[in-house]
Amino acid sequence: MFTGIIEETGTMCEMKKGARSAQVRIRCHKVLEGTRVGDSIAVNGICLTATSVAKDSFTADVMAETMRRSSLSELSVPGTVNLERAMAADGRFGGHMVSGHIDGTGRITDIRQEENAVWYTVQAGQELLRYIVEKGSVALDGISLTVAKVTEHEFQVSVIPHTRQETALTEKKPGSMINIECDVVGKYVEKLLSGSKPEKPESRIDENFLMEHGFF
Repeated sequence: MFTGIIEETGTMCEMKKGARSAQVRIRCHKVLEGTRVGDSIAVNGICLTATSVAKDSFTADVMAETMRRSSLSELSVPGTVNLERAMAADGRFGGHMVSGHIDGTGRITDIRQEENAVWYTVQAGQELLRYIVEKGSVALDGISLTVAKVTEHEFQVSVIPHTRQETALTEKKPGSMINIECDVVGKYVEKLLSGSKPEKPESRIDENFLMEHGFF
């Protein structure tokens, strides 16, 4: 589990591609503190397992499903990536619940300045937009952000200077691909309301149940 608060940016310094999978090596410093082989590190929001840890880098294997779902296939080498270690049990929860399991990708269509903030417009498919709501949470390349606006084909986020300076967002341009992880809560609610019948009908959670218990 992650929070979407980026600890540092690292450099993707090597990517050995297979037919559909890859092995990557990432140069970094802060996220290596206390990290051991087998630990999880989010790379641009993708939960990867460290397969080796050196003084200034770590390696990880990337399976075919991850390559298909994420922007790793388009990342240049060397390239800047956002990094976050898995949340410690006694850590502060500064962002939102981020699993590190990318739902899909979007394309940045516009970047504009508004005083001290920068607006990013991201185009995405309906299979992702259905889970993105105004003032809800979304993780973009692993960064916990608040959705400011949603339209039929895209959504917008407004980013403060600190977030932009401390992440790889500074390198994004219109046309750049970006990883999207939707808020996991919405996906669970949809699953519960989807109609799969439990053994005991009285335990089913549906709209009537929610209305009876004051959720509407």
